[in-house]
Amino acid sequence: MSWTQWFFFLLILQIIHGLGTWKLYIKANRKAWEAFVPVYNAVILMKIISRPWWWVILMFLPIVNLIMIPAVWVETARAFGKDSKIDALLCIITLGFYLYYLNYLTDVHYIEDRKLKPKTSTGEWITSVLFAIVAATIVHTYFFQPFVIPSSSLEKSLLVGDFLIVSKFHYGARTPMTTVGAPMVHDTIPVIGQKSYLFNDNYEERNTSWMNKLQLPFFRLPGFEDVERNDIVVFNQPADTLLSMNDFNPDRNYYKPIDKKTNLVKRCVGVAGDTLEIRNGYVFINGKQNKLPPRSHLQFSYDITFKRQLQPARIFEILKKYDITDGLGYGTTEDSYRIPAATDEAIAQLKLHPEVASVTPIKQPKGENGNMFPRDPNYSWNADNFGPLWIPKAGATVNLDMDNISIYKRTIGEYEGNKVVTRGNQIFINDQPATSYTFKQDYYWMMGDNRHNSIDSRYWGFVPNNHVFGKPVFIWMSIDGINDGIKNWSFRWDRIFTTVSGGHERTSYLIPFIILVLGITLFNKWRKKKKAKEI
Repeated sequence: MSWTQWFFFLLILQIIHGLGTWKLYIKANRKAWEAFVPVYNAVILMKIISRPWWWVILMFLPIVNLIMIPAVWVETARAFGKDSKIDALLCIITLGFYLYYLNYLTDVHYIEDRKLKPKTSTGEWITSVLFAIVAATIVHTYFFQPFVIPSSSLEKSLLVGDFLIVSKFHYGARTPMTTVGAPMVHDTIPVIGQKSYLFNDNYEERNTSWMNKLQLPFFRLPGFEDVERNDIVVFNQPADTLLSMNDFNPDRNYYKPIDKKTNLVKRCVGVAGDTLEIRNGYVFINGKQNKLPPRSHLQFSYDITFKRQLQPARIFEILKKYDITDGLGYGTTEDSYRIPAATDEAIAQLKLHPEVASVTPIKQPKGENGNMFPRDPNYSWNADNFGPLWIPKAGATVNLDMDNISIYKRTIGEYEGNKVVTRGNQIFINDQPATSYTFKQDYYWMMGDNRHNSIDSRYWGFVPNNHVFGKPVFIWMSIDGINDGIKNWSFRWDRIFTTVSGGHERTSYLIPFIILVLGITLFNKWRKKKKAKEI
C-alpha cells in the first residue's frame, strides 16, 4: 500500500477503536471524544491502563506492534477488573473485539490504582520474555544485526565463519516493509522451516493479493554516512525474486518482498553516477583503476604445474605455506593443480617455489561471452572483462535506445515500479513512448574480492538503495571450519573482537571488552550491597 492508503487504513482502525472503547474512557473519568482522536487516544489510553507514554511508539513500530497491541488489549481489560486468563485469551483470539463486549454489554468498573505486577510467577515470566523480545527486536531492526559470513567471496577481508555485527544506523536504518512476521528471524523460521512472514510469493498474484497490500513503502531513517566506494555492505540480493539463486532467467515465477530477500555481503566497487569497467579482472572507475583498502586482497583462479607428480598432502602443504586455502582446488592432470583463489602476492611467492614449474592465470579474454548481465548478445561481457556501463543515480537522466535498454530495463521496471516494454524499435514506459528516463533512487555495483568465486553484480546487475540495509563494523567471533562440524572448529583468536575496516594490522578489543564487562558486573554487585545496607 502507498502512504496515503496506509493513512486511511490507520484512520479506520482509530474509528474502530473509538467505537469499541468510548464508554470505557468515560468510566475512567475521560471524555468520550478522546477515544477517537488518532495518536492522542493512545496517549490517554496509556494513562488509563497506567502504562508509560512510550508504549505508544512501540505500538506503531512494525513487527514490534504485533506484540504490543495485544498486550494493550489485555491491559485495558485488566484496568476494568477483567484480569483472568480467560479474559486475556478472549482479548487475543477476538483481535481486541472483546473490548466491545466490555464497552456495551457489561457493567465494568475502572480500577484506578491497580497493581501492575502479574499475580503469578508464570505471568511474570511471560511478561519478561515478551518485553525481552520487544527490546531485542528494536535493536535488531534499527541498530545492530548479527550476520555470519557464509561464503568465501570476500576471502582474506572477511572469512567463512566470521560472526559480524552489522550497523543499521551508519547508512540509516530501513524501517520494515513486511508488517506481519516473526520477530528477529529472516525469511524462514528455524527448526520448522516455514516462511516467517505473511506474503503471497506467487509472482502472478503478487500485485493483487490482500496479504501483499499490508506491505509498507520503503522508508529510511537519517544515517551518518552514505555508501562509499569500497565499503563492505550487507544488502538484500536483488535477483532473489527467483526460485534459485543461480537461476537468472527473467521469466520469474517466485517473489519475495525486499526486506525478506537473501542477505548478502559484498564490496561496493561502484557508486551511483560512476562509469564502471572490468579489465582483465581489475575494476576501473571513470577510467582509473580502483584501489582497494589495506585489508582487502583481490583473488583469482590459477592453474599450477609442478615439476613432478606430488601427493595431495604435499600440495596442501605448499599452498598452505602461502596462505592459499580457499577451496584448495583439484587436480587437472597428474602433475597439475587448479587453485580457485589466490592473491597476486601469494602467486608471486608461489612461483619461486622449487617444486613449481609454472603458474597460469585463468581469465576469460575480452569479447568472449560469459553469460553475464545484461544477458544480451550485443554485450559480450564476462567475469574478467566487463563494461563499460554507467551506474544509475537518483535524479540523473539516461537516454534510452534499443542498444542500452537491456541494461536499464529491469532497473526501471522492477526496482522503480514501471511497466517497460519494447515494440519494434520503440521503448514504452507505462504505455508511453520513451527516449529517456530519470531515476528515482541511487544504485550500486557490488562485487566479491574473490573474483572467480562470487555471484555478484556481474551476474544480476545493479543493487538499488532500498535493498541496502547495513554496514559490517565488528567481528565478535570467528570460527575456522564452521561448516565442518563442531569437532573441527577452531577459534581464530586474532580476529575475535576486531573491526572490519581499518589499517593493515588488526587490533583486538577482546581484553578491553572483558575488563569492561567485569567492571560493570562488580559495580552492580557493589551497588546492590550498598542499597541493602541502607534499607
